[in-house]
Amino acid sequence: MYPVLRARSKSLDSLTRLFVFVVAFGFCLLEGIGADRKPNVILIYTDDQGSIDLNCYGATDLKTPHLDGLAARGVRFTQFYAAAPVCSPSRAAVLTGRYPQNAGVPGNVGSEKGRSGMPSEQVTVAEFMRHAGYRTGHIGKWHLGYTPDTMPNGQGFDESFGHMGGCIDNWSHFFYWNGPNRHDLWRNGKEIWEDGRYFPELMIEESESFISRHRDDPFFIYWAINVPHYPLQGLEKWRRVYRDLPAPRRMYAAFVSTMDEIIGQLLSIVEASGLSRDTIVIFQSDHGHSMEERTFGAGGNSGPYRGAKFSLFEGGIRVPAIISWPGHLPEGQVRGQFASAIDWLPTIAELCDLNPPSHSIDGRSLVPILRSATAPDRHARFFWETGSRQRPQWAVRSGAWKLIGNPRDPSNKGPLTENDQRFLINLAYDHRERSNLANTYPEKVSELEALYHGWKATLTRP
Repeated sequence: MYPVLRARSKSLDSLTRLFVFVVAFGFCLLEGIGADRKPNVILIYTDDQGSIDLNCYGATDLKTPHLDGLAARGVRFTQFYAAAPVCSPSRAAVLTGRYPQNAGVPGNVGSEKGRSGMPSEQVTVAEFMRHAGYRTGHIGKWHLGYTPDTMPNGQGFDESFGHMGGCIDNWSHFFYWNGPNRHDLWRNGKEIWEDGRYFPELMIEESESFISRHRDDPFFIYWAINVPHYPLQGLEKWRRVYRDLPAPRRMYAAFVSTMDEIIGQLLSIVEASGLSRDTIVIFQSDHGHSMEERTFGAGGNSGPYRGAKFSLFEGGIRVPAIISWPGHLPEGQVRGQFASAIDWLPTIAELCDLNPPSHSIDGRSLVPILRSATAPDRHARFFWETGSRQRPQWAVRSGAWKLIGNPRDPSNKGPLTENDQRFLINLAYDHRERSNLANTYPEKVSELEALYHGWKATLTRP
């Protein structure tokens, strides 16, 4: 028996060594695949979220552990700006890397079937990524066109799930804003029905399906949740948590924490798929909080900043923004440099080691700022314009100086008179934007207004 056992032992040793070699070789292959793999990108775009409406941004009455955790694993910006104080132009900017006017969307797009939107000749980040071999998915809100060529599948997305208009009831999926009542839920250009199912949870189901089907390929997901935009339909568990807060903050708070929980589920799907270190997660609000009647007149919080949605004061355009890529980008750090939504496209291109866009964009890669807290701003000046063409509200930012033309302040944090049609601020000394320095520094007003008119002359009009 003993010689037989020794023979078997030698045979087992050989098999063991072969097994170890095969496994080790397999791991080497996997490591090689991981090294060559382009990172996935998930761009999370929230809706009508106030400037400080996360715990990590200073809110003391909100529970947002998942987004606070994302900030702890990444870089959080404190001077990040939407490209517009309303929905559609803000979205056009983030998807094209261009000023909304150059993207052909200077104002909100209609929410009714048959209404066109962002011109199809615009090159979106989805088209850019798909050309580089990525699978591309849109999940959530669109609000950039309601015709086949201006809906997501006509703008570079392989797959699309969500609503095409500005907002929906989260349970019936009917357009919420005004009549006539119309259903608005679509998958790849075809209307679908999910009666009585909570839309944010449907987004999670869609995300899980997309990621499971494309986990072996690099993918890009534009994940545009229509929260905390009205209607404020937070889950019951969160309504109970905030029941003692005064209205309308309690309704808004319940929706923000619902949003945070849903985003936590999205991040859990990425982690459970083993893709955390292979996935860049970007988070941003589209602009400041709403003070419309549909949101009970307020609810959101811009903290010390003046303004809200529709305004070019800081509270309308300064938004929370975070980027995380564990093992590749700094973690738990804060950046105070100026940055904007139009910068995400070139930032994604650089982080993913892709050739930069060959077409004209206005954004600049934020990678130098991500790498160093002392890197200079990527924009020497920046511009905004919103409202009617006859008398638009506009703003110029140059260094710490900011000039607003025809200002609007829904937050009513200070008086505005006819003498304030040019409102000059030095944000280094007055980030609250309470004092108009236009009469004190008329030469600075002239300088910045000339910059604005020079910028307007360069715009590509739709």
